[in-house]
Amino acid sequence: MHSKWIAAVLSLLSTNVLAQDTVNHVGHFVAAVSTTPPAPWQVIRFDKRIPPTQYQVISWDGVIAVEAKANASMALLARPLSVDLTLTPVLCWRWRVDAPLKTADMATKQGDDYAARVYLAFSLPTENIDFITKAKLKLVRSLYGNHVPDAALNYVWDNRYPVGTQRPNAYTDRTQMIVLRSGPEYAGVWVTERRNILADAMLAFDTDRVSPTLLAVAADTDNTGERAHSGFADLHFVPIDTKCDFPLAKQ
Repeated sequence: MHSKWIAAVLSLLSTNVLAQDTVNHVGHFVAAVSTTPPAPWQVIRFDKRIPPTQYQVISWDGVIAVEAKANASMALLARPLSVDLTLTPVLCWRWRVDAPLKTADMATKQGDDYAARVYLAFSLPTENIDFITKAKLKLVRSLYGNHVPDAALNYVWDNRYPVGTQRPNAYTDRTQMIVLRSGPEYAGVWVTERRNILADAMLAFDTDRVSPTLLAVAADTDNTGERAHSGFADLHFVPIDTKCDFPLAKQ
């Protein structure tokens, strides 16, 4: 009896350790003296003429998070990413907004702004990029730098379109916009998300040979000139059959 009980406990512990090993934390922030987002996170500006969104790490309603403040501004808070999506295809995260934007419209360049968005850049197989697209990417990278990816997914908190809307970005069809939250219903509180990145990328780019190269969060208001206040926390990848690993918010 005693040996069976020990074996059962050891089995349970080993299962728990295995589950922890398969959780890939890529955006787990901790309290620190400095409020600057830690390396490898860095601010990326595509256009130096546009003021950058401001980012800092804070404790927000019991969650250690990146706070984003946008005022007619745009910049990504980004980190390099190397994840095997065949093993851990699901991205989990928390986010929040004080309020959605008022005048944004993702269908237009003038309205291409979001109170909050989570951005993933991908490298695609050469054969999945036609000659004209390769030429366009080369030109754009000469103007805006090598951070411009082969393709990208944006998960957005929108103000206008219903949850589930998916459409190309107003500036480039290499980027797909996916609405996960819309309107003010969940504004002012932390909400959690769970998304199969590999499935979304396969649907968007017609290949399963996608390699994530960059993960970013942003509040983006340079086109509309509005203000936005949002937060992001606990970004991590898990296997498709594994629960998200969100720590409890501190009271």
